[in-house]
Amino acid sequence: MVDGRGRMIDGGYAFNLNTCPLKHLKMSDKDINELLKKIPQIDRLLLQPEMAALREKYPRIITQFAREAAEELRSIILQGRTVNSPEIWLHKAIKAKLEYCLSPKLKSVINATGVILHTGLGRAPFSQDAQDNIAAISQGYSNLEIDLPTGRRGQRLNIADSLICQLTGAEMSAVVNNNAAAVLLALNSLAYRKEVIVSRGELVEIGGSFRLPEVIRKSGAKMVEIGTTNKTKPQDYAGAISPKTGAILKVHTSNYKVMGFTQEISISELAEICGDRQIPLISDLGGGVLVDLRIWGLPYEPVAEEHILAGADIVTFSGDKVLGGPQSGIICGKKWAVEKCRKNHLMRALRCDKLILAALEATLKAYLSPDNLAENNPAIGMLTASVEKNKLRAENFALTLKEKNHPNLLSAEALPSFSQAGSGALPLEKIPSYAVHLKPEGSVENFVRVLRTGEYPVIPIIQDDKVILDFRTIFPDEEESLLKALVTALNSVRIKRK
Repeated sequence: MVDGRGRMIDGGYAFNLNTCPLKHLKMSDKDINELLKKIPQIDRLLLQPEMAALREKYPRIITQFAREAAEELRSIILQGRTVNSPEIWLHKAIKAKLEYCLSPKLKSVINATGVILHTGLGRAPFSQDAQDNIAAISQGYSNLEIDLPTGRRGQRLNIADSLICQLTGAEMSAVVNNNAAAVLLALNSLAYRKEVIVSRGELVEIGGSFRLPEVIRKSGAKMVEIGTTNKTKPQDYAGAISPKTGAILKVHTSNYKVMGFTQEISISELAEICGDRQIPLISDLGGGVLVDLRIWGLPYEPVAEEHILAGADIVTFSGDKVLGGPQSGIICGKKWAVEKCRKNHLMRALRCDKLILAALEATLKAYLSPDNLAENNPAIGMLTASVEKNKLRAENFALTLKEKNHPNLLSAEALPSFSQAGSGALPLEKIPSYAVHLKPEGSVENFVRVLRTGEYPVIPIIQDDKVILDFRTIFPDEEESLLKALVTALNSVRIKRK
């Protein structure tokens, strides 16, 4: 399939066919038929020396790509367009399809957006310890479900259990593949075919259409809404409890704030209500905060240990948000409640693999030394890095770029900016930072497109017709690659202008 600019499109990729130009001609039916006859048969095409080696190495996909390319070429010719050599065109098209097929679709990128926990960019970057642990475990076999002292079958849920319990004060824990799964599993385990009481002001929707009411419905529980959007009182919870009640769900609204004339019941008050009536209390924190962020001058976010000590039966949170680990959902709390989750048949569908557990274990260990956490956890380090540090890096980079004297760089200067935590954490917090503002020659959109698709993909932001590179989310060892990517993009502007 070819678009209007002569680029072949297939499943999200495009390649330029200018090296084998398509000519717009008003051809007669006879000319079209003659050109169609020049398209070689697939078998003969693949026996040609240029294709034979590829067919031998990739027999299945090369044949498929050849058929697709031939169909695309027929479509082009029937539109009244022609090529000098159908065979050369097909060779290029087949090779381009193969190159796209073999190229990695998941790539490392340079995050210049200033959004630390960017969902589109994989959220938290891993610590060096987490990377090392993944590498070690991935190289061979591991004791994922073997207890080495006894030689008997082990339980993968125990791998991070002691660390989670030490850091939260919980009696037991379980790890699943994300926090949505943790909430789903907790509700299904404790309140299946029963009612779940939840405040109207806490019926959150997270990115990707994760809606709490839908999760409750999928868990097999029935949602009972209480209170109003801005006010929910203790008597609202107490009045909604009935023999059908399976649990009360408390949700931290991590991606928005209700401000002004508001009232919200504390977790300890709610635990007292639940305890008096023997109703399970589930607390969903969203982001995984294991230490009080106020020690770094950041706003307060509820800490998991506080909700455990306040009496919640189950606390759930993410492993890949503020916690700074891999995508995972952590369930922790009282033994009886977590055991129900562990024994639930859904656990097998929601459990994590060895690499996630390896990364999570290493990430959690860093929290045992909180004084060094900012140095050992990239997410925490970026959240807490000083403005002065980012300013110095941004100024030095802007100076280095200007020293290139590139004719297509109109301006480059370091200016104050604001970063964000991202992924629903600290939604109102603007973190002071510094960014390099670039003004390239020509179209800013085209310039950024080259940055995104280059050897070192860069994801910046565009603001006021300038390219913004926030240095809070750019690692120091990425600066050399960033410089190369920018020079390549600037060179592309010159080529296009000519």
